[in-house]
Amino acid sequence: MSPHPTRPSRPRTPALRRLLLMALVALLGGLGLAASGTVQAEAPLPQPVPRATCGAGDKPETDIQGRVPTADYLSGRAAQGYTCNTRQVAHQGQSGGFKVLRYTDSQGRTCAFYDSTLLFPRDLLNNLTTGLGVIVLDMTDPAHPVRTATLTSLAMLSPHETLLVNKKRGLLAGVLGTAATYPGILDVYDVQSDCRTPQLLSSTPSGVLGHESGFASDGKTFYSASTIASFVAIDMTDPTAPTPIFTQWGVNYHGLRLSDDNRTMYAAFIGTPGADLLSGGGLRILDVSQIQARTPDPQVPTLSTLTWEQHSIPQVAEPFVRNGRHYVLEVDEFVDFFEISRAVQYPDIPVGAARIIDVEDPKHPRVVSDLRLEVHQPDVRSGPQYSDPGSLSPAQGYAGHYCSIPTRNNPRIVACSMILSGLRLFDISDVEHPREVGYFNKPLIPGTKVTLPEPGGSYAMSQPAWDVKRRSVWYSDANTGFYVVRLTGPAGRLLR
Repeated sequence: MSPHPTRPSRPRTPALRRLLLMALVALLGGLGLAASGTVQAEAPLPQPVPRATCGAGDKPETDIQGRVPTADYLSGRAAQGYTCNTRQVAHQGQSGGFKVLRYTDSQGRTCAFYDSTLLFPRDLLNNLTTGLGVIVLDMTDPAHPVRTATLTSLAMLSPHETLLVNKKRGLLAGVLGTAATYPGILDVYDVQSDCRTPQLLSSTPSGVLGHESGFASDGKTFYSASTIASFVAIDMTDPTAPTPIFTQWGVNYHGLRLSDDNRTMYAAFIGTPGADLLSGGGLRILDVSQIQARTPDPQVPTLSTLTWEQHSIPQVAEPFVRNGRHYVLEVDEFVDFFEISRAVQYPDIPVGAARIIDVEDPKHPRVVSDLRLEVHQPDVRSGPQYSDPGSLSPAQGYAGHYCSIPTRNNPRIVACSMILSGLRLFDISDVEHPREVGYFNKPLIPGTKVTLPEPGGSYAMSQPAWDVKRRSVWYSDANTGFYVVRLTGPAGRLLR
């Protein structure tokens, strides 16, 4: 692609809209059925959080919050990157996927695990030289990561969004998946003995179909979700012989996260098929206590379903506690692809970004605040930023994908991968009034790397990991690789 982007024409004809819709449906992963009882969150149009105040030596953004404008690519400014209360400590590789995980083994060795590509064959040429699979890094010295292994069992070649590590039992697990779904081969590794050289314990079809996942904190139950109508609970008491113990068909679940007692599940619910293709997606809270208790023929009642304004595609909801009250940090990915079914022009399609939801009463959850940037707002999405490298693609663009917190107990900071806007940091000390406290963004300059396709810009999609002791965040960008980022100034102080 030329580094001199021009404003592309928008899809206008019904035929083009239908073709785009079909492509996006395939990308997301198809349809399923879902239960009724959705509760609509009543709130005004969510607003962006206040901008971060950057420190000396930073390289702040030059435009509205979160944007890398075309002018910066033309002038060379984008090549310098954008930092605010952050510093790069280390960089490894040239690609990345959906997860970055951190784990310390029984001997005190710390490792990073991350998947190497978003979707085969997007990074085919790069992976021919660097290897396709899950990358293992020895992080003894975080400034100098050492690659010690590449996991290439079947599921590790394409785990999509399923890769998780259970810290209590030292198990690394992932399900063969893709943007739609693959047969759910579940691979389980022992990383407790030596995280630098994971040992494959089992590879079984127990995941049924693969796309996203969840892991009970006790390490005895792994959950697999396909997003095209299957939800499976897998007994991992013996990790050499995982066994499905519950399967539900006809649900569109994405990321699956659990309460500390593993009895309540916070499921990202993609939506219900209907005249607008999918509608009503949001947060679904499930009672999985019978699965946790290993009740024969377990039942999984729905406690509530919540949706909200500026809804896109619910990705995952991470639970946490603030002053004894229970919340989840929920993030929507991309734009609402399915608004296209109503012939809405792409720039006007809602961007969900992220939000904090009060789940103290699981039958009556409520949104308490939103984490979004100026670049996500409807009034700017059809303006000049529509021509920025990567902004036209609804699978890239200015939107959210994954967020994470350093602890479930009174976290004060959130890290989010917000695709073209890079790694964003938010102060959530006041859960009702979050504010941005920093960012780190290293966009790819168009024409400097060969991928399929290669529009340029950042492609920050991964769930970040935390090194609290060193006040650092680890994340990967699909276009440029794995990063260790140290937090400085007010961002760093939130990790004390």
